[in-house]
Amino acid sequence: MAAGGAHRRGARFAAVLGLALTACGAPAPAPDAGGGSPVVPTRSFAPVVERVSPAVVAIAAERTRRSPLLEDPLFRRFLERMGPGAVPPERQTSLGSGVVVDPGGVVVTNHHVVADADAIAVVLSDARAVEARLVHVDPATDLALLRLDGVADLSAVALADSDDLEPGDFVLALGNPFGVGQSVSSGIVSAVDRRARGLDLEVPLIQTDAAINPGNSGGPLVDVDGRLVGINTAILTRSGGSVGVGFAIPANAVRAHLESAGGESVR
Repeated sequence: MAAGGAHRRGARFAAVLGLALTACGAPAPAPDAGGGSPVVPTRSFAPVVERVSPAVVAIAAERTRRSPLLEDPLFRRFLERMGPGAVPPERQTSLGSGVVVDPGGVVVTNHHVVADADAIAVVLSDARAVEARLVHVDPATDLALLRLDGVADLSAVALADSDDLEPGDFVLALGNPFGVGQSVSSGIVSAVDRRARGLDLEVPLIQTDAAINPGNSGGPLVDVDGRLVGINTAILTRSGGSVGVGFAIPANAVRAHLESAGGESVR
C-alpha cells in the first residue's frame, strides 16, 4: 500500500473511531484548532458546515420566454393578426446554488442553472445580492463559472483531489433546496465513475445518498475536511424529490475548467 493511501485510511479510521467513542459515551478526540488541520467531527458535522457555509451562495437566473400560447398554431395565427406586442414575453426566474472557489469572486455552478439567462443574481451567505457575469460555460460537463465584480475577500472552499474518493467516504451536500434557504444534508459516497441514465455528460459522476433536491443544483458536495469534492448536478427520482440517488460533477473537472478559463486562482 502506498504511503499516501495508508495515511488517508488512517485519517478516515480516526474519524469513524471518534464517532464510535462518542456514541459509547467515551471522550472522543477533539479537533485540532490549527489553521490548516483537518476537521474531524466528533458528535456532529457542525465544524465542517461552519467552515464551508460562508462560501455557499444562492443563484437566481432570470430568462425571457415567449408565451406558450404562441406554441399553439391556432392561437398563434389569431394573435399574429393582433400585431406585434399582442402577447408580451414572459419573465421567468429559476433558483439554484453555487459555491465560491476564489476569494476574488469566482463562483462555480451548473450550466443548466444559468443557461440562457438574461440576468444572474447571486445572494451571498451574508444576504448581499450581487450581479454576476457568466465567464465560462461547458454544457458537456454541466459546469459554469460566474464572476462577481466589486467584491473581495470572500470565503472560498478549497478543492480536493476527487480521484481520492472511495465508496463509503462521508460527504455533505449544501445548497438552497426549493428556495427555502441554505441547508445541509449528509451521506456517503455511494459510487464513483458513475454514468447516470438520461445524463449525457462527458465526465463520470460521483453518486451519493446525501439528499439533493431541486434548488441544490450547482451547490457543493464536500468531504469531512470541508474541501470541495463535487458540484451537485442531478438526481434520479420518481417524485421530484430526493430518494437517495444523487450525482455530482467531480472537483477535478471543476479544477480543469478553472484553469482553462484563464488561470483563476484556486486555494
